[in-house]
This record gives sequence, C-alpha cells and structure tokens, in this order.
Amino acid sequence: MPAGSGNPILKRCTVPFCSAVLLLLPVCGTAQSQSGIDLTAIDKTGDPCNDFYQYACGGWLKANPIPPDEASWGRFDVLFENNQKILRSILEDSAAHQERSLIDQQVGAFYQSCSNEDFIEKLGSAPLWPELDRIAAIATRADLLAEIARLHSLQVQVFFSFSPEPDPDNARRDIANLDQGGLGLPEKDFYFRTDSHSEDIRKKYVAHIAKMLELGGVEPSLAAKQATEVMRIETALAKGSLDITARRDPKLLVHRTSLAELAAESPAFSFPDYFQAIQSPKFSTLNVSVPAFQKALNDLLANEPLPHLKDYLAWHYISASARLLPHAFVNENFEFYSRALTGASQIRPRWKRCVSGVDEELGEALGRLFVERTHAEEGKVRTLQMVAAIEEQMKRDINSITWMSPVTKKRALEKLAAVTRKIGYPDHWRDYSSIHIASEDYFGNWYRANQFESHREIAKIGQPVDRSEWEMTPPTVNAYYEPTENNINFPAGILQPPFYSNDARDSVNYGAVGAVIGHELTHGFDDEGRQYDGDGNLKDWWTKNDRDRFTKLSDCFVNEYGGYSPVPGVELNGRLTLGENTADNGGIRLAYLALLSVLAKKSIPLSQTQDGYTQTQQFFVGFAQVWCENERPEATRLQVQTDPHAPAQFRVDGTVSNMPEFGKAFSCKPTDKMVAAKACRVW
Repeated sequence: MPAGSGNPILKRCTVPFCSAVLLLLPVCGTAQSQSGIDLTAIDKTGDPCNDFYQYACGGWLKANPIPPDEASWGRFDVLFENNQKILRSILEDSAAHQERSLIDQQVGAFYQSCSNEDFIEKLGSAPLWPELDRIAAIATRADLLAEIARLHSLQVQVFFSFSPEPDPDNARRDIANLDQGGLGLPEKDFYFRTDSHSEDIRKKYVAHIAKMLELGGVEPSLAAKQATEVMRIETALAKGSLDITARRDPKLLVHRTSLAELAAESPAFSFPDYFQAIQSPKFSTLNVSVPAFQKALNDLLANEPLPHLKDYLAWHYISASARLLPHAFVNENFEFYSRALTGASQIRPRWKRCVSGVDEELGEALGRLFVERTHAEEGKVRTLQMVAAIEEQMKRDINSITWMSPVTKKRALEKLAAVTRKIGYPDHWRDYSSIHIASEDYFGNWYRANQFESHREIAKIGQPVDRSEWEMTPPTVNAYYEPTENNINFPAGILQPPFYSNDARDSVNYGAVGAVIGHELTHGFDDEGRQYDGDGNLKDWWTKNDRDRFTKLSDCFVNEYGGYSPVPGVELNGRLTLGENTADNGGIRLAYLALLSVLAKKSIPLSQTQDGYTQTQQFFVGFAQVWCENERPEATRLQVQTDPHAPAQFRVDGTVSNMPEFGKAFSCKPTDKMVAAKACRVW
C-alpha cells in the first residue's frame, strides 16, 4: 500500500479532485431535545422501517439545500464550516500580528499573499513563465529527465510518482516506491468508459486543456492540437495503469525490484539519473507498484516525439498552478473540475480557498494555533474513554464469532492488542522555519512549501518510519486507520462540539462518534486491512479455511451494495466499496454493543425514553443523522466512480438493514425494506 493511504471514513470533493477530508458531524440536539437527537431533522411522515434515512434526515434535507459553491451539503459540512471560520479568525489575527512569532509570520503572510487578489491579477501569468521557458528549452531526453525531476520536486506529478512507503516486509522502515501517475482525469476508467456522459466529460476535458494552454500563452489553434496530443499521452498512461478497484488489494502493488532490473525494464528513461536529480538517498532495491505501467511509460517515452512530451509537461504545470493565478485561470479550473465533474455552480469564496491553502501547505503550523484556540485536550480524554470501551467489545466479538478458527482468532486478538491510538495532534510539531514566506508572493510561497515537503518526504527513504507523524493536519475533521502502522487516528478537528456533546445521551453519542471509532477499528480487519499483521507488515496470518470463510461473508456485502443505484444508470461498485461497507457494518455493531455495556453499568433500561425514543432508537437515529446530506447528481456520479465510500443514504439504510437489533428497536416487519432477507455480517 502506498504511503499516506489510510482509511478515512468519508471523502469530500474539492478542486481539483477528491481530497481525503472526512467531515463527520454527530447529532446536535436542539433546545427542545433531551436526548441529543436533532428533532427538526426527522421526517415524521416517513417510515423508519422502509426508508430510515429519509425518516431520520428528511426534515434536515428539506431545510438545507446545497449552497451554490458546494457539490454537496451535509451535517458534516456544518462542522467543517465552523472550523473554517475558526481558522479564518486565527489567520486574520496572525496576518495582522506577524511580528508576534515565526508561526504567526508564516501562516499570516501565506494567508495574506493568497488574499491579495489585486496583486495576483497585476502579475498575470508572469509567475508561470520561468518554468514554461525551461520546458520550452528542453532539447534532449536528458533535459526531459531533469525537468521531470524538477517538476516532481515542486509536487507536479507528471508521468509517474516516486515516494517513500513502509516496506511491506518490514513496515518499520521506508523504502523507495515507483507508482503510476500523470493523469488529469480522476481515475483510469474515465479515459475508457463508452457511455454518453463519459464521452462528454472527455470532450470537456480536452477543451479545458486547450483553454488553459491558451491562458498560458499558446495560440488558440495550436492549443487545440496540443490538447489532443496531451489527451492521447494520458490515455496511453491510463491504459497501463491499474484501476481503482484492483488497487485496493495491497498484494497487487508489491513488486520488489533491483536497480539493475529496473534499468533493463526501462531503457528509455535513466531512473538512476532521475533518483540523483530528485536528491534521493541511495538504495539498491525498490518497490515498483505497477510493472505494467512502467512498461507503458517506457514505450511512451521511447516513441513519443519530444515536442508532444513538452506540451504534456506544460499542461500539467499550468493546471497545478491554476489556483495561484488570476481569475481567468481559477475560473477555468473551476469550470471543469468543479462544475463539470461535481455540479457546483459557484466558486467557493476566496477566504475559504485561502484557509484551505494554508492548511494544505503549512498545516501543522496552523494546526498548532488551532489546538491552542479550541482547547483540544478535553476532546482527547473523552475519545480515549470511548475507544477503550469499543476495543473491549471488539475483543469480545472476535472471541464469540463462530466462523474463525482458534489459531486465527489468537492472531486477530494479538493484532487488536497492538493497535495504537493517535488522538488530537502530533507530539512534536513540524518545523517550517526554512521556508521563506512572503506576503506578496502566493505563487512562490506555494511552490517553496511544496519543495520543502518533497525534500522532507524523499529523505525518508531508507530511514525508520516515524510512526508519530500524522497524515492529516490537526484542524482536519477526519478519522482514519493506517494499516502499515496498525493505528487509529482522530485529529483535533473532530474532538469538539458538535461532534461529541456532553449534553447528549450516551445512546446518541455512541451512535454518532462511537460508530466512527468502531468503523476505524474494523478497518484493521476488512478485506484490505486484514492482510497486514499487528506490526503493519503485509503478512498472511490467516488459515486458508478462514480466508475462504471471510471472502464468502464479504461477498454478501459486494452483492448487497452492488445492487444500489444512487443515480439513474449508475450502480455502486460493491467491490470498490467493500472495505468501507465492512467498516460501517462492523463499526455500528461494536458501538451498539459498547452502548449496551454502558447502559447496563448505569442501570438504564433500553426501554427508557427521551423525546419519545427508546435508548436503542436514539442510538440508530444518532447514527443516521451523522450522514444527512444533499448531493448533486454529478457529484454522486463522481463519487461512485472514484470513491470507496458509498453515498450517505446507503451507508445508513444498507447498514441498519443488516442489524436485527434495528428491526427490533422500531418493531419492523420481516417484509420491510430495512430488514434484509439475508443480513450480511462479517464482524
């Protein structure tokens, strides 16, 4: 598995693609709510036994249309919006008091440079030209190699990717990894689907490339020709790529290769010269994730005329820089990557884009100020208590299941005991002091920060893995499981109201945040996570019979979710979403069992009511209301094609229909839709 590929519970679409941003919102009670349920969100005309999502969320969905600058709008977006406002306040204060500290100077000047639209407009496309001139001057294959390395150091991922990753056989040490890359569309299959919508997206993409090249200074008729060549090059790269579903199997991405073998397989590109140019530490072996892609890349570089390859580099550099440039670039980038792909009708306000930019480039500096402002330490204590309770239920669950043999159970329990927790924020903050940040150089600030991060990452090769490092910044509203480190991670962004409320009943809190904790723990034992041992090594610790039983049980989820159709003509990919569906179903069950234990210790009967709902009904409503979300059809289509997470409705209805406890809680009949004829269950 490539480094940085943990399992967030949700991905939220932004420009240009979907970034791993989990936005979780538990249930916030209104003033009239005793339990913590949002009573105004409930649609009393709905039938919980036949469409629980509509019942729990219908009122909220009706009252909360999607803002024009968003592709979707849900309960989780409200929490994200609140965090954005906190970050904006921090950044405006830092911008006004840059003399206060180095952190204030860096985040304040970065935000100020992004906010100064008049200065950015005045500069026009001039910031692009030094690099575009360098690309235009490429005269030899050696020049091409040097420019590829340079663009990679700027985090412009042309042709392929090169990064550290934990050694599959020794997850405590990073090795070098070559992987596929270099595409401008979200995923391989976007280049090959034959339906009319996909063909239309490809036409719009080629037109977008041409328009961006024009903005970069290319004459219109020539830009159109160059766009066609760029599309042809990307299609060749896509043909050699592994599709998004296949990439979920980590074993398919492990091919240990010596430098001599790599040189023999890639004669058209001197990788040793590239590794030197990118300033990589020396190594003798590396992992080549997708050998078929390397062959396609070699064939392309060997046979493609140099001018076409230069056009490809120019396009990707302009595209990567679009957000840093005048309105014409920003708006054209929005037209394709947001309007065409997600259906958003209006660009996000500048301040939101600037906040996101600082979080992306100087995230731990901004996060340090965020932690101080929000007193995140309080959330750590609450979260750890719930994690301990839910881990105990997982231990009991593993002991009680009947399909797993004693020998595999023993190893599963050993892995569970080895799970570590990172809560809130890093123990040691990243030092950005070497990056020069100027208040009137947004373009330069961005790429200097990119170079800093590229060099920091590349230097990890051959070094011990720093397991204290976070994949996400503290302000991120997210949670994830990292299989190569066997840890669960809850950044500070979620450790505050309304994610978890001291005013809500245990039943609601366990339905909301408890199900999330259970979700992340279950990822360690889904179809992907189960292939890693307790130390994060890619190691088969299952007996063959247990593997076969697990696969058979998992196939139930593949078939169930594969039958859902969120937009006409598009069905969910049950294989792509298998890990998340397994985690959703396992997570809610663990949270439910933990709640039963808590209520028993407090002598609270399940039948006790608040707001007209029993304890178990509150639990399920609390779970469902996390996922209340309106989404544009275009965004739903994109999610189904690129995202391992099912749309919100099916994360609710699919999950509760597999729990007999839900049917009992709401007195559902066996023939009701929320009562699966054959309930799926792994954990």
